[in-house]
This record gives sequence, C-alpha cells and structure tokens, in this order.
Amino acid sequence: MGKIMESRSSKIVDGGKVVIPAKFRRELGIEVGDTVVMEVVDGELRIRSRDAAIAEIQKLARSFVPEGVSVVDELISDRRAEAAKE
Repeated sequence: MGKIMESRSSKIVDGGKVVIPAKFRRELGIEVGDTVVMEVVDGELRIRSRDAAIAEIQKLARSFVPEGVSVVDELISDRRAEAAKE
C-alpha cells in the first residue's frame, strides 16, 4: 500500500457527489471537468486521473511484449498477410 501523505474528510452530498479537496486535485493533476477513473480496491475507493489509469494499462500491456518486438510492426505484418490472402 502507498504512503498516505495527508488525510481529509469530505461529506457525500445529494446525488452521491463528493468534493475532492483542491490540494488533492492539484497533486493528482485533476481539474474541474476532467474525467476520473474510480474503483474499489480492498474496500477503499480509489480515484485517479484518466491519464494515470491509461499509463498503468500501457505499462501492464508492455509487460507482455518481448524485448525488441514492435507491436505495431507485428500488426502491420499481420494485416499485410491477411490482405495478400484476399
């Protein structure tokens, strides 16, 4: 589990809305109007920027690609092979 830097309380208001303190939004790089990703992890609500979620998914995907292999080159090669069959 990550280190907790600061803790704040916030009330849930009508419609299930919760206010994320400005300091936390700045730290996360989240601005008003941004889309965030939320998930429940071990009974806790986790909120992060969409960019942070995408970066984590990209990191996970890279872990499945062997060193020196270009996924783009592999895809282009596969598409050309399919086109040649037609």
